[in-house]
Amino acid sequence: MTTPLNTHLNFPAPDDFYEALIALHRDLTPAQSELVNAKLILLLANHIGDPTVLAAAMAAARARIDVTAQSPDQN
Repeated sequence: MTTPLNTHLNFPAPDDFYEALIALHRDLTPAQSELVNAKLILLLANHIGDPTVLAAAMAAARARIDVTAQSPDQN
């Protein structure tokens, strides 16, 4: 049995985490920031290790994203 994706607040200091996440990207170029995000995602995915939970997280992250909207770098 797999653990369902927990989308409820699950840590005691979300503002502290948010500040640390912002600090992680401080002084990085956009490309470096994207690389840090990718590394962080892969580290956390490895830690979770449950393909069902990871698939649910990916679906939740992509939900309600307008894929028809043109990004600024597609001009």
